[in-house]
Amino acid sequence: MPLPTFTLDALSYTAPDGRRLFEDLSLSGGLGRMAVTGRNGTGKSSLISILAGRLHPTSGSVSVTGRVGLLSQETGDGAGLSVGDLMGVSEGLAQLARIEAGEALGDDLDLADWTLPARVALALDGMGLAGLPPEHPAASLSGGERTRARLAGLLALETDILLLDEPTNHLDAAGRAHVSAALAAHRGCVVMVSHDRSLLRLADRFLELSGLSPRLFSGDYEAFRTLRAAEAEAAVGDLEAARRDLRQAERQARQEVEKAARRARPGKEARRRGEPKIMMNAFRNWAENSASRRSRTGEGLVERAEAAAAVADARVERLNFLALDLPPSGLPSGRRVLEMQGVGFAWPGAPDVLSGVDLVVTGPERIGLTGPNGAGKSTLLRLASGELAPTAGQVRLSVAAARLDQDASLPAGSASLVEAFRRMNPLASENRARAALATFLFRNTAADKPPAALSGGEKLRAALACRLMGDDPPALLVLDEPTNHLDLDSVEALEAALRRYDGALLVASHDADFLDALNLTRRLELSGE
Repeated sequence: MPLPTFTLDALSYTAPDGRRLFEDLSLSGGLGRMAVTGRNGTGKSSLISILAGRLHPTSGSVSVTGRVGLLSQETGDGAGLSVGDLMGVSEGLAQLARIEAGEALGDDLDLADWTLPARVALALDGMGLAGLPPEHPAASLSGGERTRARLAGLLALETDILLLDEPTNHLDAAGRAHVSAALAAHRGCVVMVSHDRSLLRLADRFLELSGLSPRLFSGDYEAFRTLRAAEAEAAVGDLEAARRDLRQAERQARQEVEKAARRARPGKEARRRGEPKIMMNAFRNWAENSASRRSRTGEGLVERAEAAAAVADARVERLNFLALDLPPSGLPSGRRVLEMQGVGFAWPGAPDVLSGVDLVVTGPERIGLTGPNGAGKSTLLRLASGELAPTAGQVRLSVAAARLDQDASLPAGSASLVEAFRRMNPLASENRARAALATFLFRNTAADKPPAALSGGEKLRAALACRLMGDDPPALLVLDEPTNHLDLDSVEALEAALRRYDGALLVASHDADFLDALNLTRRLELSGE
């Protein structure tokens, strides 16, 4: 059987809203693992869908050799489906069941795949779902378990080219480890969109999509990061030089206009002295032609400088958020921030989500909260921020706290960020709301954007603005899986901003790299048992 390959030839794609996401993209791939990176909205998911044949390019062509399988971000709730349906193996298993029961239909015998049951069991085991029967209802699984089951199906079907769109979103540490191990062992072709650095370290090539031309890097993740950092530094220097050139061109253009005005004065003086009309016309024509030449020269200099500055600015493409300092909390080192004693919580008529939790936070401590899905991390964070009352024990919160949930939610139905800010901070005037949003880079008309139109990184910035710049600035920042919907640049930007934050942090995350980057003072693990 030929080796799995794919080829993209002069590929372009324009989104339904008219945005040109990428153009003239040509590349080929085969055995190995390629990561597709770039900001949210640059076309990563669209490219994966084009490779899978679910989207058609605006122009160019796609050629694929081998069996292709797509793991998209949409998991659904599994209603009405079995595990086998999620895996795509139900029909193959049904054929074998009919044959064994002596009820074979049509071409069942010709199509029968006798090793399929063993491969299904092996794939489920590799995804940490050992013993899960294919007929088990999919709706009873968690979202992360459904994702792992779908990936297990692609592996069981011996897919040659795995196309993965954020495969570890919403997975706990154990689930992420299973996915990483499976991809490391896969001997075919993998193309993955991910901001999970544990997966990116498995890649040997990186395709970066941006507002510029797509670029391909060969090498491991550390080499990719080093190269990008060096290019970003050089691009910043180029941008500064281009802006200096633009300022110089603008000064020169003004000087040319001033010179033209001075040269026009002899004609005016001649008219005042009553010089012959032919001489005055000659003065006027000469002055106008000279002014026109100088104006065109000045305009050309400015246009060229503006174009160079625009190119340099596009090359930089960095998040200004990287240099953003969160507002100071003024939290003293000895101030008691939070105290939980014997805390438990249960919804009415349901088993305990948490029980016997003890936690004391003093001063600007930085605490990482870990544990498997379902262990109660989100519930503990809501208790800590005062959004929930415990059903057992006591919670004493001594400072203002702000919690950002996994979706960086803002008030539903807000027509603009200004409205969202004022709904969350009723004492704020419109001017104050705009000033606060501008601090977080939503300046002028950007503050009029509806929250629903924001990217993942923009939602995070907006949520931070609304919570940190409000009526009562928090000294405790509570974050619940804040990196789930962020691209890699945004994750690194958030890490940089949080490292500089001087208040207390309580952060739940399955992203080990993210937690490591925050310089935690300690960790608290919930077992979920």
